[in-house]
Amino acid sequence: MRIAVTYENGLVFQHFGHTSQFKLYDVENGQILTEQIAGTAGSGHGALAGLLSGLKVDALICGGIGGGAKDALAQAGIRLYGGVTGRADDAVKALLAGTLEYNPDVQCNRHEHEHHGPHGHCGENMHGCAGGKCGE
Repeated sequence: MRIAVTYENGLVFQHFGHTSQFKLYDVENGQILTEQIAGTAGSGHGALAGLLSGLKVDALICGGIGGGAKDALAQAGIRLYGGVTGRADDAVKALLAGTLEYNPDVQCNRHEHEHHGPHGHCGENMHGCAGGKCGE
């Protein structure tokens, strides 16, 4: 099994469509066998699902994510664990232990300009989209 995490400075990056890299974990029998960083080469939003599919990713851990990207991941057969914050390594270990706290209904409405709180747009701070709508 291969798990990808939106990644920046050791943390789960909070806006899927703007992530510049993923940390990939190859897992077997509940144990992490290998870890590597993969750049996105400037790909954004919809193209990222194809990139992950090409990398043979089975599951994605991320912060906020828009509806179109969620649909593209579902079509690619990639399980989504959104609304996650904190350290990427800890999130993967929690997923493997069955204790990962995530939001199956996470939704980032960055481009709709109606759910932006006092902190600005999604991804502009570490709390942007995680756990719900932008700015919460």
